[in-house]
Amino acid sequence: MEPQIIRPGQLTAEQTREALGVSAGALRNLVWRGKLTRSSGTERHPYYAVTDVTALALKRRERVTA
Repeated sequence: MEPQIIRPGQLTAEQTREALGVSAGALRNLVWRGKLTRSSGTERHPYYAVTDVTALALKRRERVTA
């Protein structure tokens, strides 16, 4: 498998799952519910903006600690 070349400020779906600590199905559910939007890529290989992923991760941590 060739390494993926993506623009700076973008995360692959796998990197996004790792950052959020969720499964592939949970990531699809976050997108479906509108909590996270794809910033580029294709339907099968979406990319997500680092800023969006970071904001969602912080929001999820605040909810857990509150």
